[in-house]
Amino acid sequence: MTRQLDEQISGRFRVGQRLRVLDVGMGQGTQALRLARVGHQVTGLEQDQKMISAAREALSREPDGIRSRVRIIEGDGRDTGVHFLPGSFDLVLCHGVLMYVEEPDPLVAGLARMLAPGGLLSLLVRNGNALAVRPGLSGDWAGALSAFDTMTYTNRLGLEVRADRLESLTSTLAGIGAPLHTWYGVRVFTDLAVDGAEPPAEVETLLAAEERAGRTDPYRGVAALLHLCGVRD
Repeated sequence: MTRQLDEQISGRFRVGQRLRVLDVGMGQGTQALRLARVGHQVTGLEQDQKMISAAREALSREPDGIRSRVRIIEGDGRDTGVHFLPGSFDLVLCHGVLMYVEEPDPLVAGLARMLAPGGLLSLLVRNGNALAVRPGLSGDWAGALSAFDTMTYTNRLGLEVRADRLESLTSTLAGIGAPLHTWYGVRVFTDLAVDGAEPPAEVETLLAAEERAGRTDPYRGVAALLHLCGVRD
């Protein structure tokens, strides 16, 4: 997904432009720190105290110049209007958050309002059109059958959360003035990989295969996750 995001940034903004970035649900700060390291000004919004502590700890290990480019705010992604003025950011990230939100449309609309004209919205969501794939490939036939008729699933943390369909989010993005520019699949081949496992020796080949599949039909349509990029009118 990082390669996909960088492709969209380089294709939309001029070389060397220092972007104003909002990372909603920043988690432990992986993307926020990566973007700050290349010169962008990043604001992270997070409500989980453990994640905030982890992000601050990671940030504390960075050089002064990078620390000065990152601001961490405790808050809910649905309250962006409380913290920021409309049009305050060139790039808004919301990765792995919508699955925890019962009604995603108001959240997505609020994110779009944070974008300056021409700004980029990056969403990472669970693919509601492929919920039967993981249980099916795992040999859980009953789970695969039931997944065809639901938009919820149990994630790796054991929580019941929700998924989104590409067509529904495409409609939402068009309706809030940040129409879908492009989309990718994420974890086409690696969704069953064990968390924390050592990467294989041929990891670069694996990443190349995932990247190719994530932008190629019909493979991207059955990816575990979808990466959608909308552009503010």
